[in-house]
Amino acid sequence: MRDLMNSIAPKRAISPAAAVTDNTPIVSQIIDMLGYGSLTFLILTGALADADATFTVLVEHGNAANLSDAAAVPDVDLLGTEALASFTFADDDKVFKIGYVGIKRYVRLTVTPANNTGNSFVSAVALLGHPAMFPTSNPPA
Repeated sequence: MRDLMNSIAPKRAISPAAAVTDNTPIVSQIIDMLGYGSLTFLILTGALADADATFTVLVEHGNAANLSDAAAVPDVDLLGTEALASFTFADDDKVFKIGYVGIKRYVRLTVTPANNTGNSFVSAVALLGHPAMFPTSNPPA
């Protein structure tokens, strides 16, 4: 069967926002992996106005619900690289992805701008997959 919908659970990671106009890191919601075997972050860009801005991606994980034990995810626990998921001012209206295959329960994404003084529209979705229970609910719980 060609059914992806019933085996994924999309979660809000970074809400669409009016704009980021400085170098403040954009930190996602903490994603709880309980009941799922995989996670992919989809990072969506809109207009990136500054002509020399860069945006660096970091994925962190831990076992504390508030991620007080957060640590950078080792490369071996990522599908793709943080460098490939990072982007520049030239990447308007694109989607980037990075996967997590580690064993920690909680994961978050941070996008950190540098040299940014213009409007930058960035959002992200956490796509949980390989659920323990099928089908997943719609909307996800």
